Amino acid sequence: MPAAKPRSSPPAAPPKKGQATAVATAAADEEAGGGGGGLRIVTSAHLVSAKSPELSEFEFGLIIAAHAFNRWLTRCMSAAGVKDMAPVDVLVLHHTNHRGSEKRLADICFVLNIEDTHVVSYALKKLMAAGLVSSTKRGKEVFFSTTPKGLALCADYRTVRESCLMPGFSGTAEENERIGDAARLLRTLSGRYDQAARAATSF
Repeated sequence: MPAAKPRSSPPAAPPKKGQATAVATAAADEEAGGGGGGLRIVTSAHLVSAKSPELSEFEFGLIIAAHAFNRWLTRCMSAAGVKDMAPVDVLVLHHTNHRGSEKRLADICFVLNIEDTHVVSYALKKLMAAGLVSSTKRGKEVFFSTTPKGLALCADYRTVRESCLMPGFSGTAEENERIGDAARLLRTLSGRYDQAARAATSF
């Protein structure tokens, strides 16, 4: 009996558009980084520094996480009952409602790390026009707080968040510890980027 011919493997399915982009990017970045640390998933290989290639990987993660988070803010708020609210408006509303205490414009800008006060001022004007936030003037200071309507909207937002976002997390001590570590790292690195931004202003 003649020997059976070896069966050839079926051709591999072409990668999806996103996968192809990631693979091509990773290959280019491995070459740019010398390949010593394995594949590096970044968006701008020409910015990778030999001092810390991982920083470029962090920046890529930060970029896609920021866009995903902004999409989540607007869509969660839409599901809660208010459509077409900008991400910064959602953030300002939630912080104004934080712990039920009144906030000044400067307080909100500081906590959210927003340098341009006009951005927050405009967000507050829109929230007040929608009946979600009210203001009280005492001397030269203006204090903002959520109205009952704003408070109810924040509660509805939490309901959507618990139903749509939280099932994606296990809630284990190990996972929560990793999330906490990531949060602390983000706060630390935000300070370094702010310092660099100030240095670039006078560069």
